[in-house]
Amino acid sequence: MANITAADVNKLRQRTGAGMMDCKKALVEADGDFDKAIQIIREKGMAVANKRSDREATEGVVLAKTSNDKSKGVIISLNCETDFVAKNVDFVQLAENILDVALTNMPSNVDELKNIKLGNVTIGEKIVEQTGVIGEKLDLSYFAKVEASMVTPYIHSDKKLATLVGLNKAGVDEQVGKDVAMQVAAMDPVSVDQDQVPQEVIEKELEIGRNQALAEGKPAELVDKIAQGKLSKFFKDSTLLNQAFIKENKISVKQYLQQTDKDLTVTEFKRFSIKQ
Repeated sequence: MANITAADVNKLRQRTGAGMMDCKKALVEADGDFDKAIQIIREKGMAVANKRSDREATEGVVLAKTSNDKSKGVIISLNCETDFVAKNVDFVQLAENILDVALTNMPSNVDELKNIKLGNVTIGEKIVEQTGVIGEKLDLSYFAKVEASMVTPYIHSDKKLATLVGLNKAGVDEQVGKDVAMQVAAMDPVSVDQDQVPQEVIEKELEIGRNQALAEGKPAELVDKIAQGKLSKFFKDSTLLNQAFIKENKISVKQYLQQTDKDLTVTEFKRFSIKQ
């Protein structure tokens, strides 16, 4: 039997994130073979992942980050089963490591992100490995990116919600970008402006407006006009540039931006939340 030293155990722990006892057991089972011990820990992760595949991973963290030059940003959501794990330092560190890889590589979607290497394994393999270490179902459920002249992130204090906002001009006061990113977090707009609202959403809002007018006994000839009025209110309440600015609700977000620069506007935003 191989002589398993504390240094060997610590090295395996640093490599896999597994507990000291799990690392020692894996090394003993592998008769001191380091690579085989890693494989044993990964196989344990796969076994736990398969066993817990029907569980719901509804807790976790949502993180956002931008590049140093503010020209690009990413959001990811790493999910787990319990809030206890979501607050675990190692779990949050894993999410931050994935976030950094996402920002460096700017993949097209979450599946592509899972296939990028994090250390010696892919992110997907790392998540399976850590499922065995942590003992809960883990899932990388969301990834989005924004590229613009200036991108600003916002992460809510509980790490359950994050946003990214792209502006059409660089060098803008960072507080302006943060204010708009917080607006997106608080007000959950459906699009940047009314001309970007999907047609199916417009049709649904018009249908709701007509049904409400009829239910209130309004004359049939006025139903469409009333529905259009309700649609206009929907645009004002639900599109970012037309919403009342949360820090000064007498002006719109568009007017707030124009106070900084008359040509300043939002090109794109992303928002994701795992709040219940």
